[in-house]
Amino acid sequence: MFPVAVMLVLVIALAGCAQSAPTTPAPPSPKPPVTTPAPTTTPTPALPTTPAPAPPTPKPSPTPTNPSELSGTITEAGSTTVQPVAESIAAAFMSKYPGVKVVIQGGGSGVGVKSAAEGTVDIGAASRELTPEEATKVTPHVLAKDGIAIVAHKSQTVSNLTKAQVADIFTGKITKWSQIGGPDKTIHVIAREEGSGTRAAFEEMVLPKGAVITSNAILQPSNGALRTAVAGDPDAIGFLSFGYLDDTVKAFSIDGIPATVENAKKGTYPIVRPLLFLTKGEPKGIVKEFINFCLGPAGQEIVAKDYIPVN
Repeated sequence: MFPVAVMLVLVIALAGCAQSAPTTPAPPSPKPPVTTPAPTTTPTPALPTTPAPAPPTPKPSPTPTNPSELSGTITEAGSTTVQPVAESIAAAFMSKYPGVKVVIQGGGSGVGVKSAAEGTVDIGAASRELTPEEATKVTPHVLAKDGIAIVAHKSQTVSNLTKAQVADIFTGKITKWSQIGGPDKTIHVIAREEGSGTRAAFEEMVLPKGAVITSNAILQPSNGALRTAVAGDPDAIGFLSFGYLDDTVKAFSIDGIPATVENAKKGTYPIVRPLLFLTKGEPKGIVKEFINFCLGPAGQEIVAKDYIPVN
């Protein structure tokens, strides 16, 4: 019986110990962390860098080719020698460019130089070389060259004069037509007024240095007026631009060379001078276009009718 009792005692004792020992619950198994997958990103390709555009280079204004692109008014004044050819070229220019008005006036070369220098006209006109002082104030543009004819009434029997005889007539040394092979009549000298380009060119190219036209000369304000005066006086003599020659007067040969445009072109006729357009500085805008037209084929074709073209 003893062993059984002992066994019971041990079982009871062990059971009591098991009830009295605190029990610590096992920690819960850690849950695996929930991982949110990173969003898939598609790399954005780098955009090519475009350099900033360079500022546009200013371009010169093109020469207008459409007649409607030119407009405005151009004023010209001066030499009456230049006046008729300037009027003819202006008419052709205005026909091509209806929006432009070109006003041509006379007044003489002195007026042309002064007006251009002061800027009271767009273009001055002179029919002689500029003086050194004038050349500092205006810009010349050679429009043409022109001969100066020595003219008389168409009934005059004398046909040829030497350059020296012309000088003696206009300075008053020769006063009778009979002194040069003509009738026994007094020569009536008709000349242009002071300030005339034709007069200045005549004095420079024909008269001895320092000599002046006789004070007995009858002065006229323009080539046209001089031609009319000579044409109405059988004893008259005068000097006239080639551009004004017509059958109302007679032009003398000088030193045996007839007064013709062809001889002036060849350089055989001895009295030839330039015809100038003058501007205050370099021309711009429609004034430049007009001068270019005058010096171009169309303008020079008009010049060639009565004068010597330069282009």
